[in-house]
Amino acid sequence: MRKPLIAGNWKMNMTDAETKKFLDNLKSLEISDNVEACIISPFTSLKTLNELLKDTDISTGAQNMYYEDSGAFTGEISPNMLKDLGIDYVIIGHSERRTIFKEDDELLNKKIIAALSHNLKPILCCGENLEQRENKIQEKVVENQIRSDLKGITEKELYSKLVIAYEPIWAIGTGKTASSDDAQSMCKFIRNLLTEMYSEEFAHSVRIQYGGSVKPENVAEIMSKDDIDGALVGGASLDTESFSKLINYEK
Repeated sequence: MRKPLIAGNWKMNMTDAETKKFLDNLKSLEISDNVEACIISPFTSLKTLNELLKDTDISTGAQNMYYEDSGAFTGEISPNMLKDLGIDYVIIGHSERRTIFKEDDELLNKKIIAALSHNLKPILCCGENLEQRENKIQEKVVENQIRSDLKGITEKELYSKLVIAYEPIWAIGTGKTASSDDAQSMCKFIRNLLTEMYSEEFAHSVRIQYGGSVKPENVAEIMSKDDIDGALVGGASLDTESFSKLINYEK
């Protein structure tokens, strides 16, 4: 049984002081034991996340990392730096990294390999833009991303670590949401692809999230689908009450 993973991606929001206030409020609320909650903050709040959540069941994540351990890479953060802070997850290939910062699949493949080598759990993002969906090539786009990003990585290396987040680019921060049936269709396609690439056992162990304007109002419907095992949430994760409703979607 795959435990759902609800991860809040704060993006470039929340100062360290705001992070402390958020976590104090969140820790005072009841959180479902049936869901793994994760907060993915800017680098400036990662130490605070680890310190204030270490005695809880709430996981922590970083929004990005470089694949080298050290060196002349101004402005970058290494996987061993994240591990030193006790971070659990790292997002790899978020659509904003792919589109705004022009990160390609070759680079993302190196990042995943580096994350795994430091025992970090990669949340690999994939998804199509509006033009690609209108041209009905969304499955081809997602398949190319996943095959390229996982190139040369074995099932053993990925087992119990890999999370995939399907995030249709046209539904991120726009207020638009893929229908729950559309989201399920793609997540099932991804699981079938992982079966083809690796094995059925492995594919059925991987948690596949949906990301794209997930809110308390629609999370239960999205999570009711067989192949959707969580959500990668943006704006709705910036408020403690909203985030707690997402985690407690079963109630």
